[in-house]
Amino acid sequence: MAIGASLVYPTIVGTAGKTLEFMGIPVVMPASGYTSSVIPIILSIYFASYVEKLLKKIIPDVIKTFIVPLFTLLLVIPVTFLAIGPVATYASNGLGHVTMSIYNLSPVLAGIFIGGFWQIFVMFGLHWGLVPIAINNVSVLGYDTIVAVSCAVCFAQTGVVIAIALKAKNKKLKSLCIPAIISGIFGVTEPAIYGITLPRKKPFVLSCIVGAVTGGILGFCGSRLYVVGGMGVFAIPAFMGENGFDMAFFGMIIASIAGIVLGFLGMLFVKLDDNDMTGSASKKYDSSNNENTLVKQEVLASPLKGNIKELSNVEDEAFACGALGKGIAIEPLEGKIVSPANGVLTTFFPTFHAMGITTDNGVEVLIHVGMDTVKLDGKYFTPKTKQGDKVSKGQVLLEFDMDNIRKEGYSLITPVIITNSDNYLDVVEEDKKNINFNEDLLTVIV
Repeated sequence: MAIGASLVYPTIVGTAGKTLEFMGIPVVMPASGYTSSVIPIILSIYFASYVEKLLKKIIPDVIKTFIVPLFTLLLVIPVTFLAIGPVATYASNGLGHVTMSIYNLSPVLAGIFIGGFWQIFVMFGLHWGLVPIAINNVSVLGYDTIVAVSCAVCFAQTGVVIAIALKAKNKKLKSLCIPAIISGIFGVTEPAIYGITLPRKKPFVLSCIVGAVTGGILGFCGSRLYVVGGMGVFAIPAFMGENGFDMAFFGMIIASIAGIVLGFLGMLFVKLDDNDMTGSASKKYDSSNNENTLVKQEVLASPLKGNIKELSNVEDEAFACGALGKGIAIEPLEGKIVSPANGVLTTFFPTFHAMGITTDNGVEVLIHVGMDTVKLDGKYFTPKTKQGDKVSKGQVLLEFDMDNIRKEGYSLITPVIITNSDNYLDVVEEDKKNINFNEDLLTVIV
């Protein structure tokens, strides 16, 4: 998220089309900026995944939680602006040149190519390689034939969604289809693509095929776009040139009707099960087999005996705001920590005030005894195991002198955090005020 935000930061957006420098190295910003393309973000995150893995191998476990994200961003964001972003821009420009070459070879072939892949180009922001060509064609020639062959694609998407609305038995899906149909007619297909057709795959593929047909029709009719502006029905008047109602204009009418009709009829023959038509990816529940439950989960036991507190009540803002992950806090009544699950004690701070456990299922649990107790430098803490040891649920990991720690002026409220909670659907705490060792505390939903 932070990498993507850096590309669309307002100050960065304002430098679109300009040449900047970073440590003396030129930074090439595309004319349209990065606000309409996801390719640089996708490539950057893919690169960041490898950087993060490498850093986790190098950086010590004690500081891994804080340092790995910081250094990942420090390394990836500059590389994104210096290399990944410009490469994606050149790919977009290359698409424009390839398309022009295809159109010069055959307008029909170019129409099929652009019409079939237009929605994919838009999803990845590659269509911006064609838009400057269209604007230049209109300003120099008075018309454009490149973007023109894509103008009926929205009707293909609309026809598919109309059929889905009629076939769907689920009221929620029907209610999604109606606004998507209306916006699709006026050239805005994002609600239809991201909300309906793309998640179900087959309808999206069908809309691309029908889009190729509409593009071929426009290419065959030699349709020209005289004004670069709206899409959908708003684009139809833009096809009327000085010759009035000529074949080029009627080509747009024919392609629009063909898009709706072929998309609608084609979708009637595409079979989708009702689960797919509801937008739900859930599996049917079989009470006779626990492995077929709706969701998988891991239940973590309480590592302490004490009173449960909301994490937001913790004095340390890093815990309270959830920056380190979801979880709960416990005010201990007994100076002992036990393992919440079977796993490995992957991190044990030298001051013994905090530890990290990775369960056998990969859940990463951070237990931090007290607030600012790191300043005690291990005083009043007695470890019962060491970092790297395999631990069992309920095994004693640490003992601490509650009375003396309190006399030193430190709070003993202990956060229990799932540091990799972003990897899971949710982390749900038990609805209790008091808890004992080994009682269910947190449920991690996979």
